[in-house]
Amino acid sequence: MTSAYIIANVEVTNPEQYEEYKRLSTIAMKAHGAEPCVRGGKVEVLEGDWSPSRMVVLKFPSVEAAKAFNSSVEYSAARRSRQGAAVMRMILVEGV
Repeated sequence: MTSAYIIANVEVTNPEQYEEYKRLSTIAMKAHGAEPCVRGGKVEVLEGDWSPSRMVVLKFPSVEAAKAFNSSVEYSAARRSRQGAAVMRMILVEGV
């Protein structure tokens, strides 16, 4: 089975409200077996013109598990709490 990664670039616009999203998304990650690899650490651009702000990388045991997390009741609650607090850009990448 091939692992999968959800990679997100998050522009936080309301840090106080975003704390609730972080709390709820942590619950969703634990419920769906996500392994946080990166969660808001320092970003240094090495090449190109990409300037991400807050990066998140979550590892899942499969593409199906990542999709189940993304469409779950738990993550839907987190997503609702994020409205107005951040701009999210998220992708799913198949691993090796």
